Amino acid sequence: MKSIAEKKKKEHLVEYILYLYRMEDLIRAYQFNMEDLEQYVLAHKNVSQHDRVESKAWLADLAESMKHAGVEEKGHLPEVQALVDRLAKFHWKLLKTDPDYLALHRKAQPHLLTLLSDLNDENPGHEIQIFIHTLYGLLLSKLNGKKAPESIEDAAARFGEVLSYLDARFRTSKPG
Repeated sequence: MKSIAEKKKKEHLVEYILYLYRMEDLIRAYQFNMEDLEQYVLAHKNVSQHDRVESKAWLADLAESMKHAGVEEKGHLPEVQALVDRLAKFHWKLLKTDPDYLALHRKAQPHLLTLLSDLNDENPGHEIQIFIHTLYGLLLSKLNGKKAPESIEDAAARFGEVLSYLDARFRTSKPG
């Protein structure tokens, strides 16, 4: 699991963020009980004993970080949120400087506005947070064997295009 996270971090930041969201939820689902995680999750992975031990230690570190940050029930690790926020800052820069990115964003904008209009008084955060949360919600639906509404699947497709482009440009730049 740790090696998967490291690979995703090097290759695609949005996938890395989604993976860490999933790990946070996995830890919550097992109520921070590392023995249960080892028995019901890690023991069923087809990996070496060394990888299993390394993954358990990594998950335990994540769990401790979550407790320390006060995100035991909801929310995300500060390091993960900081990465999302850096992507958002770069997003605003690209909107002003990259016509291809602006065109992708314009295709996603109607879906964004629809999602925003469906919210009650919740503060969904910035656009990139909304895009990532939409993708994560779709991922969870699929993992749970549920079909998401077509409008959400369409929104996720557009948001995914924006995030892929953003991620690629972010990796080739030196964002501040």
